[in-house]
Amino acid sequence: MLLAVDIGNTKIKAAVFEGAALLERFSFSPGGALAEAEKIIVRYPGLANSIISTVGKEDSTLLLWLREHTEVTEVSHEMVFPFINKYATPHTLGIDRMVLAAGAVLRHPGQNRLVIDAGTCVTYDFTDAGDNYLGGAISPGLQLRYNAMHTFTAKLPLLYPEMPQSYIGNATAMSIHVGAVNGLLYEIQGFIDAYSKEYQPLTVILTGGDADFLAKRLKSTIFANSNFMLESLNQLYLYTITNLK
Repeated sequence: MLLAVDIGNTKIKAAVFEGAALLERFSFSPGGALAEAEKIIVRYPGLANSIISTVGKEDSTLLLWLREHTEVTEVSHEMVFPFINKYATPHTLGIDRMVLAAGAVLRHPGQNRLVIDAGTCVTYDFTDAGDNYLGGAISPGLQLRYNAMHTFTAKLPLLYPEMPQSYIGNATAMSIHVGAVNGLLYEIQGFIDAYSKEYQPLTVILTGGDADFLAKRLKSTIFANSNFMLESLNQLYLYTITNLK
């Protein structure tokens, strides 16, 4: 069994895998990471390996504990990935983006793939049918948009995502929802349309904490999978182990 751990900017997400099968998923705050990891090990005593991707602040205590109880694979730029990295500054490319691209390549071989991760930030990562990673984009995530409007204005209230029923906001709160949510939806749809014009056919994968919230309002055919990051970590681990043999 494998424990996949994704240390993000706001949350730590983890999942236990048996081969390709996801057995159970977990989500917890950084402050409670060690206690939660201990519970997982107790629940799954057969866990022998773990793989960790970090984009948030690294939890050295958690990492040390996992090293004492499992064989740890830390995802780094030096690992072997199933694509050719053509990013102009490859060592600045986020580990999370590399994992997502790897998952897309391994899950959808021989296709053009665009992975959209709607989390704290929204990232776009594209690999072509020849397994070349070409790049993408980074923009503010949904809650960041709400936070920015409140923080950098004098009177706009701090709200939380709510799906507007119209594109016309008839009061301040509704106008904020329309701007934040519909603005992000138009952005995502615009990127999908732009990639689709040049790369056909195109496989689009939407993941991240806001994936399910946004997916039903997008016009394009997409694969919405909030667990794609964890599944990609598992796939990358299996790919790495295979290539080390």
